[in-house]
Amino acid sequence: QVQLVESGGGLAQAGGSLTLSCVASGTIFRIGAMRWYRQAPGKQRELVAGITSGGRTNYADSVKGRFTISRDNAKKMVYLQMNSLKPEDTAVYYCYADLFTYSSGSPVGYWGQGTQVTVSS
Repeated sequence: QVQLVESGGGLAQAGGSLTLSCVASGTIFRIGAMRWYRQAPGKQRELVAGITSGGRTNYADSVKGRFTISRDNAKKMVYLQMNSLKPEDTAVYYCYADLFTYSSGSPVGYWGQGTQVTVSS
């Protein structure tokens, strides 16, 4: 069974830091782009950061300079280091990855179950 599992969410104070992790498991032979999204109550899910298989990154303007996305291909993991957290960063954070499995010839997008991040002022 192919799946993505996030960890590392929790409660932080404004100005603090948290690191999110996401691991892919199952019969995966290659991972394409990996991304972090977030969804705050009453709002649409939005892209926070992305990283290609080659390591190119992109960020939402709201998190540039504060968040860093990275990946470890050998461990099939993606990380999101979040610094200088603000109350408006409060949301459920979701991991997304394009996964190449042995049963599909094309990459299939998978989502994690989400992890809550709450930033208090």
